[in-house]
Formats: sequence, structure tokens, C-alpha cells
Amino acid sequence: MLGIVVPAHNEAALIADCVLAIMKCAHSPRLEGEPVELVVVADACTDATATLAAHAGALTLEIAVRNVGVARATGAELLLSRGARWLAFTDADTIVSRDWLAEQLDLDADAVCGTVEVQDWTPHGEHANLLCWHFGQTYTDKDEHRHVHGANLGVSATAYRLAGGFQSIACGEDVALIAALEAAGARIAWSARPRVITSARRKGRAVGGFADALVEAVAFRLRADALSPLLFST
Repeated sequence: MLGIVVPAHNEAALIADCVLAIMKCAHSPRLEGEPVELVVVADACTDATATLAAHAGALTLEIAVRNVGVARATGAELLLSRGARWLAFTDADTIVSRDWLAEQLDLDADAVCGTVEVQDWTPHGEHANLLCWHFGQTYTDKDEHRHVHGANLGVSATAYRLAGGFQSIACGEDVALIAALEAAGARIAWSARPRVITSARRKGRAVGGFADALVEAVAFRLRADALSPLLFST
């Protein structure tokens, strides 16, 4: 059995689309009928996230710790107890491709770090074009990248246990897991083949996560542009 975990905090506006994309992925002919189970871990939600996820076809767990590391680990442990041989992770503001899971498995690695794509930059208003350009210039969307995203991550059950699972931290739990896997000598595929589309929202659910990185990138570009005339005037 294959398992997929989605941590979610107040994601009622997005969770149904996320789950439906995963359900399509779970029925990819390339998986040759192997069962796939999806669990959405609704963490400290005060909206209808859990209800909407269940209606869309996911298993749901409700916890109240407000910690993405705990949420991912809780979902992983449930799926491992149900016999999952592979664990894939994504986020509630993300849409996986039809062959996302199949591509992870085909890489024949202990763990897979995929890339993310952003198609809608409008949440950043007047800075949307600037951020789109900056992302295109600085982000490596090809094989042998070194990005780690909880929105596009996969690991075998054996390797996950060997690394000790996700740490109970509110940000960077994905990076910490990959670091532990590297220390243990795991085979990690840094690949752009497993595809996901994620949001460019300005306020994310984890402090220091992808949304904060985008906001910092805007600030960086604005500072750089402001300094350019001064640099060339001397």
C-alpha cells in the first residue's frame, strides 16, 4: 500500500481541490492498481477543513497542536500502521500532477525531493511580475536541484523509520528529515519529474515556510533594485 499525508490548518478554501487531485493521482494506471490511502491531518482547525476533506475522499485525523512536524508525523504513523511501504507528502495549497506518485516510485530511491511550480503570482499584487521573474532566475526546476519541499516529498517506509521520522518542529521538518536521511546514507533523488503546483499566497500556515520565503524574496528584489542606481553612479 502507498500512503499520502497532507497536513492542514484552516484550509477549507483549498483542501477539496487538493484532495481531488490526489485522488486522480491515486488512480494513475502507472501504479498498476496498488492501493493508495490519503490522510489529511487537520491541525487546530476552526473551519470545515476536516469535513470537506472527508467528503472529497480522504481519511481525516484531527489534532490540536499547531505544529506541522507533528501533523506530518501523525499522518505517517497512521499510514505505516496500515501497511504503507511508501509515504508521500504534499500541502493543502498544492495540486499534484496525475503521475506525481508514480514518478516518485519510478526513481527507485529511498527518498525523493521534488520541485514546485507556481502558476498564479497575483497574491503579490503590484510585485507579482517582479517575484515571478526573481523565482525564474533563482529557482532550480530541474534534476539535481537541492530544494526540499514538504509539498513534494516522498520516502520509503524503511528509510523513514531509519531516519526517526519527522521532528516535532513548527517549520523545517522536511529539511530536518532529509538531513537525517543523508546522515544515514539513504539514496535521495533530487528530481523535477514528480510535479506539483503550489500557491504563492502571502501568508502561509507555517512561519518561515514557502510563503514567508516569497515575501522575503520580494523585499530582497526591492532592496536590490533600489541600490542599483547608487552602485552605478559611483
